[in-house]
Amino acid sequence: MARQVRRAFKYRFYPTSEQAAELSRTFGCVRLVYNKALKERTRAWYGEQRRISYTQSSALLTQWKKTEELAFLAEVSCVPLQQALRHLQTAFTNFFAKRAAYPRFKSRKRSRSSAEYTRSAFTWRDGHITLAKMAGPLDIRWSRPLPEGAEPTTVTVSRDGAGRWFVSMLCEDTITPAPDTDAAVGIDAGITSLVALSTGEKVANPRHERRDRARLAKAQRNLSRKAPGSANRDKARRRVARVHARIADRRRDFLDKLSTRLVRENQTVVIEDLTVRNLLKNGRLARAISDAAWAELRSMLEYKCAWYERDLVVIDRWFPSTKLCGTCGTIRTKLPLDVREWTCGCGAVHDRDVNAARNILAAGLAVSACGDGVRPQRDSSRTGRSSAKQETQRATAGIPLLRAGEEVNAKPSPPSVRRAHPPRAQIYGTV
Repeated sequence: MARQVRRAFKYRFYPTSEQAAELSRTFGCVRLVYNKALKERTRAWYGEQRRISYTQSSALLTQWKKTEELAFLAEVSCVPLQQALRHLQTAFTNFFAKRAAYPRFKSRKRSRSSAEYTRSAFTWRDGHITLAKMAGPLDIRWSRPLPEGAEPTTVTVSRDGAGRWFVSMLCEDTITPAPDTDAAVGIDAGITSLVALSTGEKVANPRHERRDRARLAKAQRNLSRKAPGSANRDKARRRVARVHARIADRRRDFLDKLSTRLVRENQTVVIEDLTVRNLLKNGRLARAISDAAWAELRSMLEYKCAWYERDLVVIDRWFPSTKLCGTCGTIRTKLPLDVREWTCGCGAVHDRDVNAARNILAAGLAVSACGDGVRPQRDSSRTGRSSAKQETQRATAGIPLLRAGEEVNAKPSPPSVRRAHPPRAQIYGTV
């Protein structure tokens, strides 16, 4: 069944000198209003133990416009300024809900330059967008068409560090679910191979940052020789930003195509719950892990599975997928990173990544069937509760073992089959 979703379509555009000047002023005013509102809310809380709402912040903005010092705020469209206050309110809501850290001030050099226009601040006519305070429409490069009959409800204009201008349009789009299939796949993320699939396939890591590392190093050395504050330094900074933008664009395009393929070909996708932030603390692997962008791949899989009505199963990070023998269920004590292929005591020879992917798939299908977690019961203080009493048997009891050449059915097994093999949730605690 088709479903309606709100989807953003991003395009590059080339503003005229007048439009660029107007947008630059708007970016500066948005940043100023956000910072002043944040400063006022922080002062009110620490000085008076008083919270300031969005309505009160909006009233403060009206007062600021009437002062001689900040009268220039009235020269730009008021909608992006109000949207900045709404974004600040959202940031505080997330902070008080413990979903995010305390809001930070926006920096002219490090923060993203953007302005958001709602429907009252732009006109959409015959495929052209004209923003408030501007005489002509934006010169947009339509790399792909908008959905038929769709009209943007929100327009966000931004400028990246390389000086490129983008416009993002939020529209209603109809997503048609992909055809049903019985296929399922387990995904083991890595560095040598970006992902290893339970089917035995390995997707090579394109290493976009490494391919442009020499060009990036040359641009950064050139930047370091320029005098601070000079025009030449600003040009050199843009050259560095363009190299970074090239790397990011190529990486995003590759991950987008890979995630789309995985979601379209499989009904169930099983991945690990990796904590990339903690993995980046490894100084030797941090650069390679950042280049792999595992978190971005997971994010793409999440929203695409929701769009196309696929099942995304995330197993616990402590599940020993790599050290676990997929044939006999034995867990190795140690398995260094340089060991890419190992032989179990039962005689089975395993490829490190493919074996991990098959174990991930088996655990994910067990979770789908019984609805419980796959975390090993290590300590009662760590999990808080367990699904069942810990039993003294091999670590893989209850997990269907996947061997090379076997067919995988993503749908849960019949009740009689599940009773014959006790679910892994009886051995492992909840996530």
